[in-house]
This record gives sequence, structure tokens and C-alpha cells, in this order.
Amino acid sequence: MMQSIDPTTGNRIRVYAMLNQEQLADRLEFAASAYDTWRLTSPAERAKALTQLGRSLMDNLDELASLITQEMGKPLGQSRAEVEKCSYVAHFYAEQAATMLQPQEVHWKDLPTYVRFDPLGMVLAVMPWNFPLWQVFRQAVPAIAAGNVVLLKHAANVPGCGCRMEQVFSEAGFPPGVFTNLLIGHEQVEIVLDHPKLQAISLTGSERAASIVASAAARRIKKSVLELGGSDPFIVLADADLDVTIAKAIQARTINAGQSCIAAKRFLVAERIYDEFVRRFSEAMQKLRVGDPRLPDTDIGPLARGDLVEQLHDQVTRSLQQGAILICGGNRPSNSGFFYPPTILANVKPGMAAFDEETFGPVAAITAVPDDDTCILELANQSRFGLGASIWTADHQRGQQLAAKLECGSVFINEIVQSDPHLPFGGIKLSGYGRELSEFGIREFTNIKTVYVGS
Repeated sequence: MMQSIDPTTGNRIRVYAMLNQEQLADRLEFAASAYDTWRLTSPAERAKALTQLGRSLMDNLDELASLITQEMGKPLGQSRAEVEKCSYVAHFYAEQAATMLQPQEVHWKDLPTYVRFDPLGMVLAVMPWNFPLWQVFRQAVPAIAAGNVVLLKHAANVPGCGCRMEQVFSEAGFPPGVFTNLLIGHEQVEIVLDHPKLQAISLTGSERAASIVASAAARRIKKSVLELGGSDPFIVLADADLDVTIAKAIQARTINAGQSCIAAKRFLVAERIYDEFVRRFSEAMQKLRVGDPRLPDTDIGPLARGDLVEQLHDQVTRSLQQGAILICGGNRPSNSGFFYPPTILANVKPGMAAFDEETFGPVAAITAVPDDDTCILELANQSRFGLGASIWTADHQRGQQLAAKLECGSVFINEIVQSDPHLPFGGIKLSGYGRELSEFGIREFTNIKTVYVGS
């Protein structure tokens, strides 16, 4: 059985029956049959269905947003924004997929040669709970737009979101089996991977889950794309506009209660402005309202599960024992629910938990750095992760010079790191491999086929 728990109260919402082996086999065969038909549909047919998907999401905006908030605790306004973003990505690929998948001519030997982008087959999406709709849609929409069908194995604490998404695809007019939700446990993933028409897997989640699933896929010679954790540096140079930077720093660290792989986590601040930054950042953090995510004035809701609170508090405790200084927060509230206060740790250095590990919650680690590019890059790149980074400076040329040397998948100058359909998204090192979104993401799940026509 699977159950969803309301993180605001700790109470059980609903219990879901998991698929047995026979039911799983039936769903896999049904999806395989759907692929045989869907792969032959025209780009115009797919675009029409995607357009309707975008409309269906907006038609059900309030209901879907409430479901997200109920199952994982995100403030309702942020949940609404998540549903809207899912609608946006559906409309984006409805408009752009045909162009992105257009065969590309190759000039070779003066004879007709070109590259096609054909669908692969069934794609398994193993997805997390922190953005329970967006993470799924940003993978599934381009994969389906390319002619594949998608099987979803969602996180165990958001089963309602998985079930509702399958209904939304159906309501939008997609043929049954093009998007299939699988209520299964981790131990059943290998059964899915064994299916001959399952050709690829996309996983967003932890290093441990990625290592297990990617290894299982590799043993079967099946492609994997991994989008994993991050410990993004938020680099503040001495010439940064602190009014703008502080406001963005709050947003970058506390959106979704800090439960985001691309949230700013390590704040590397030039020594000359370090004290002022810490003071102003702390004042702003302490003004945030923590509480019921259903209320309009709530800035930060609960974390998604009780064990996540325990893990985050342990990281804070260990960092303090290692010499970090507590500026604000750091104390677990005694009320019900899975809440954690906005917390700032200063004097954070390499070797401390808050610097070396990914902190998945509203905890900011601040480190003073000399205003020297070599020192900044050394600290920024001193991480097992390489997902994103942001640089805050009035000197755009210097910002771009630093960006070229940062070890990560994306760099935003004077803006927080974010994902958007126009931009490829993904990381390096232990943040994973492969890309989602843009033309790079849609082509990850295609057979890039060379066609040569001789004389």
C-alpha cells in the first residue's frame, strides 16, 4: 500500500493500492501497444493534443494546486505557479517540437544525407516529490512530443499527484497508454526495465536512487538521463547591488521551503561586504512567515516529510559543532507538522556539513571570500555537485569570465538559477548527466538516425 501524508498536520490523507505483478504487466503491454500507434502520429496531431493539455491544466488550476499543497506542503501560490508552468511547457512544445525534430541536412560527398530524430519507445520517468507536477511535465512533454510514450513511477509520498496527472492527459485527449502512472515500489522498477520496448529512463532524485536505477539500466544497455542534487553557489561580488541581491537571495534559498535542487545553498560573499550582507540577509529571513501553506500570507510551508526535518536539523547541528555560527533559526518548532525555521549559518567553511552536503530546506550557509577570481572559483567548484550557479555583480564581463570556469550545467548572472523550456537543464559531476528541456532535452529521447542516399 502507498499513503499520502499531509505535512502540515502529519495526518494521513489517503491510502492507495499498489499494482501487483499481473496488473503491472498489463499496464506495460497496454503502453507498448499505445507506442505502436503514437509513434506514427503526425507532429500536427501531437501539437494539438499538447495544446489541449496546456488548456486542461489551466481549467483544473485550483484543484491541482490544492493537491500539490496537500501532499507536499508547498504554499498555495507557489503550487499555482507550478501548474501554470506545466501548462507553459505543454504550449511551448506544441509550438516548437516540429521544428526541433525537423531532419537536418548534412553536406557530405555532394549526395543527399540527413539526420532524423525518431522516437525511441517507452520511457520510464522516476520522479521526485518536491515539484510533483513540474518535474514530471518537463520530462514527459518533450518525450511525448517526440513520439515516445511515458511511464511514471512517482515518489511514494505524492501518489495522488501521479494519479491525477494520468487523468489530465486523458482529459486532454491523449490516447490511453501514452502517459501511464505506475503505482509501484522501487523493487518493481527492474520489471519495467526488462520490457523490450522500454528503451530509456529519466530519473530526478537522489544520488543513491540514481546509482541503483542507472546501474540497472546500464546492465540492460538502456539509456538514462539523471538530474540529481545540487549545492549551488550564490556568488556575491563586492560591486553587487545589495538591494536586489538580498531580495533574490531570499527567494533563491526559500522557494518551496528550500526543497529544490537548484536552490542557492552556498552563499560566497566578498569580504568587503560580508558583514552587511549577513546583517541584511538575516533581517529579511526573519521577516518570513512560516505556517499553513493554504493561507495567503504564508511564505514558507512545512518540509514534505518528517525524516527530512530530522536530516536537515542534523546537518545544522553538525555544522555548528564544526565551527559555523548560528545567525538565526536552527531550532525545531514543537508544533505539529514538518516545519523548520529559516536558518542562516555564517563562518561556513569547506569540511562542514553545510558546505559539503546538499541541504534540502531553508538553511543558508554563508562564507566570506577574498574578492579574487581564483579564490572564488576554488571555493565555488569545491563541491561534489555541479548543477547551477549564480553570480551577482555590476561587471558583466567579469561575471561571464567567472561563468566560463564554473563547473556546473548553468550559470545565471544577476538572476536566480531556474529551469525554462527555452534552456537546456542539467548538471555535471554528482548532479547527473544528460539534459532536459529545449531542443537538447527533446532529442535526448530520440534515435538520432543518419540517412545517406547513394547514387
